[in-house]
Amino acid sequence: MAQVQDKNRLYAFLRPYVDWMFRRSYRRIQYVGKENIPTDGAVIFSPNHSNALCDAMAVLTINSSRKVFVARADIFKNPRQAKILNWLKIMPINRIRDGVDEVMHNDETIHNAVLTLRDGVPFCILPEGTHRPKHSLLPLRKGIFRIALRANELFGQDKPVYIVPVGLEYGDYFHLWDDLTVNIGQPINVTQFVKEHSELDYPQLINALREELTLRMRELILWVPDDDNYEQNIAKLQSDPPAPFNRFKKRTLPPALVVPLLVVLLPLFVLSAALTLPLWLGVLFIRHKVADRAFHNSIQYVWQLLCLTLSLCLPLPFWMFVQEYIYQIRQLKNQFQLHKK
Repeated sequence: MAQVQDKNRLYAFLRPYVDWMFRRSYRRIQYVGKENIPTDGAVIFSPNHSNALCDAMAVLTINSSRKVFVARADIFKNPRQAKILNWLKIMPINRIRDGVDEVMHNDETIHNAVLTLRDGVPFCILPEGTHRPKHSLLPLRKGIFRIALRANELFGQDKPVYIVPVGLEYGDYFHLWDDLTVNIGQPINVTQFVKEHSELDYPQLINALREELTLRMRELILWVPDDDNYEQNIAKLQSDPPAPFNRFKKRTLPPALVVPLLVVLLPLFVLSAALTLPLWLGVLFIRHKVADRAFHNSIQYVWQLLCLTLSLCLPLPFWMFVQEYIYQIRQLKNQFQLHKK
């Protein structure tokens, strides 16, 4: 019986195009720290979860290797949908919000994840368990550590098991055409960690790994505590990011230069908007119908992937120009708002 991690010719054929289209969905993507990805063992990617499907795509496009992901189990209830998700190399996982009885069914997912790692295919799980568009972290769930420890028990003596923390920093959580930094941190060698903490029992080991991973993930994002002062603190950090996060700071052109350029390029914007009208109608529909704004970018990406593919990518240059034009307007608006404050 075919396993989710197995090679698939059609998947392998389409994958480079899907990755390329994802990169064309952002104004700029930086992949920092690729050299930190181990090559001598099993790899579990652990990114923060702030932008729905885009988080998984950001990890997928780190390199060309195939990867297996997990998603909430309720979307697998439809057999046809489950088959498509399996083909996309996604397996189900139950969350605590689904009930304690449902979480007990995760043993099969853990078993399949371990088999994936044993076969040398990287595995990705978003350990917060739910998405939230904030520069912060929710408490990490235990699933990722159970998978890592089970894998270490099964084959850790033959090859080490690693958890690789990944920090995803979005320039804008709700507009796709912006900056994205995929920051890959120093991995946790779970096999070595277990040996060095042999005095700990299983629950203590999970808590120790959770604490270590939380600290490493915080270092990879522009993290602030999620308290009453969150908005003020994040505004200060974004205006003057500390090293090494100053690479996240936006490089904006002065309004005195941008405004004349926008005026001169207005006819080209109108033409480009007309040529990409079906795309924009879809985007506006998404923003109107989808209540959770954190899903806007993900659904827009899927929408434009389908539309641009069907149109043989002919409108792509016009589509990118329209988004850049609107991006510059957004930046002008933000600068004026900051100036008023």
